[in-house]
Amino acid sequence: MPKLPENLYRVEQVRELDRIAIQEFGIPGYELMNRAAMASFRIIRMNWREIDGVAIFCGSGNNAGDGYVLARLMMEARMGVMVYAVAPPTQLKGDALDAFQDYQAIGGKIIDFHPNIEYSANTFIDAILGTGVNREVTGRFAKAIETINNTGKTVISLDIPSGLNADTGVKMGQAVCANATITFIGLKQGLFTGDAPDCCGEIYFSSLDVPDDLYQTVPTTTTIMQDPNFQDRERCAHKGKFGHVLVIGGSHGFSGAARLAGEAAARIGAGLVSIATQSEHAGYMNIMVPELMCHGVDNQQQLRALMQKATVIVIGPGLGQSQWAKQLWLQVMVTTDKPLVVDADALNLLAQNAQYNDNWILTPHPGEAARLLGCTSSDIHRDRFAAVQAIQEKFGGCCVLKGAGSLITDGNSVLVSTTGNPGMASGGMGDVLTGVISGLLAQGMGNYHAVSNSVYLHGKAADQVAQAFGERGMLASDLMAYLRQLVNPK
Repeated sequence: MPKLPENLYRVEQVRELDRIAIQEFGIPGYELMNRAAMASFRIIRMNWREIDGVAIFCGSGNNAGDGYVLARLMMEARMGVMVYAVAPPTQLKGDALDAFQDYQAIGGKIIDFHPNIEYSANTFIDAILGTGVNREVTGRFAKAIETINNTGKTVISLDIPSGLNADTGVKMGQAVCANATITFIGLKQGLFTGDAPDCCGEIYFSSLDVPDDLYQTVPTTTTIMQDPNFQDRERCAHKGKFGHVLVIGGSHGFSGAARLAGEAAARIGAGLVSIATQSEHAGYMNIMVPELMCHGVDNQQQLRALMQKATVIVIGPGLGQSQWAKQLWLQVMVTTDKPLVVDADALNLLAQNAQYNDNWILTPHPGEAARLLGCTSSDIHRDRFAAVQAIQEKFGGCCVLKGAGSLITDGNSVLVSTTGNPGMASGGMGDVLTGVISGLLAQGMGNYHAVSNSVYLHGKAADQVAQAFGERGMLASDLMAYLRQLVNPK
């Protein structure tokens, strides 16, 4: 991914940036439109050298204006270009109308879009709807999006793929699936989560050369996760300096979940890792990883003794919801003030017995998030930003909402992950993430930094696995060696 700014914005914030640039910094709106088109032109020429014919689909707003200016620039560069009007140019106003008229003035041609046109272009530019979409796309706009998606050619969206909600990252019925998106002035938060990874392709950004001071006028609390920087350990370090993680889980048939979490905590650098699990399999749970200390736990008293030795407690991987699980869960909830990582069935038990704690990290996937909030997974997907904030507000601490473009909040700010890939859609990935979080906590990292760094590293390790071997067939255990490499300075 090209280097991108850290800050993310909602649509209303980007509009405010536009307004301030025009009204207070004195940059005319049409100048900004021309800069957006010129930035797009340069990015396209730099990255797609084999262009042989360009079809630009234009709607009726400022996004269409970007498209008409880009068409003019391409004509002036003697590139074969044709504009297809998805909305009649008579609907254009202001800067977009000026862009259309300037394109016409140099002899630019326009064809009224209809679904049965045959296209000879090998590159399609989406300048249809822009960032203002907040309801389902229908009619000609939906047909145009469907046509673009069915071409099988290179597709480039200007500012945002048409039909994608710029605030939530959700397809509004139909959305363009682009190979690349070139976005302007402020990165929209919806470009990185929900359906966005299927729609945006490679994301490029241009500030349109607005003054840096502009960004001070519209503060944001939503940012992209950054690559953590790990320092060398002191030469006199010993295991006692790096904490003791206790993983509670691994019920019958799910011992691997607790094992994965424990191994991940160890590979990320925790000094000691213990697992409290069912007595029937505790004795052979660490056969492949003998460094894990596995204990059969049959009652709350036995668990209490292990908890006293721990720096960080993890509960949930493979826990189940049996009476055994409920007893252990209750013991943890009522007797410890140590940092907690709550995952899997521990989240389902929390949904049944809501509690508030500012010293825990909750790691739900969308199904678990729905149970925590008493709604459906579809509700969660409809606005992931609202969902993660609602969970944090209800239960406290830090929350990571897993999925494509994982989100993290501590109630004050939101972080969005840009690492990870579809190969992670396999069993045990969440257990590894839980282990990574607990391992960083054990080494003294604060809750918010531990969870944000863990999500970044977890996804990056999976990206490295995918680069080496491909996405399909990726196992959670494949990440272990890469996690170890990532936390050791180069």
